[in-house]
Amino acid sequence: MTKPTIIGLTGSIGMGKSTVASMFEEAGVPVFDADAAVRSMQGPDGELIPAIEEAFPGSTGPEGVNREALGKLVFGDREKLAALEAIVHPAVGAKRAQFLADNAGAPLIVFDIPLLFEGGGNKAVDEVVVVSAPAKVQRERVLARPGMTVEKFEHILGLQTPDAEKREGADHVIDTGTTLEETRAQVLALVEQLRAARD
Repeated sequence: MTKPTIIGLTGSIGMGKSTVASMFEEAGVPVFDADAAVRSMQGPDGELIPAIEEAFPGSTGPEGVNREALGKLVFGDREKLAALEAIVHPAVGAKRAQFLADNAGAPLIVFDIPLLFEGGGNKAVDEVVVVSAPAKVQRERVLARPGMTVEKFEHILGLQTPDAEKREGADHVIDTGTTLEETRAQVLALVEQLRAARD
């Protein structure tokens, strides 16, 4: 049995990656959402809570990880951030491996990974799909989010590989600066193209 073609889906903040991920799912492609896996493992009774509480006392409670408290503890501290990543990354890797095993018969699988390039994950997938929109559209979308400020937006952008670099490193770019229908058409065309390439 041939193994699935692994698609790494990524895109900077506000580019519409979650929307595109759900379009892949609608097209019948299994999607592994790295962020959602982390959220569930850090939520109430999440399996990472004991290890995180031990490493960062006072950062968890009945609701799971207190993101604000944990954020203050690791923000700007490379060692503490590395310690947190050492807890989270192997657990996400195990979930991803399980997801792969569960969907071994699928022709295509999407790994939705926000920091695909930043973490070097682009080298571990078969196809890199970057979700992109004009900077003006991105800015409008992000600044419309509750609690978002220009400073926060600029900080997040500073941590992410620039959109132009992501597009250069992509095998395929999905443009979300258009209507949802046009974006969906791009996704469906890409799914057909990648499925056909396997036959």
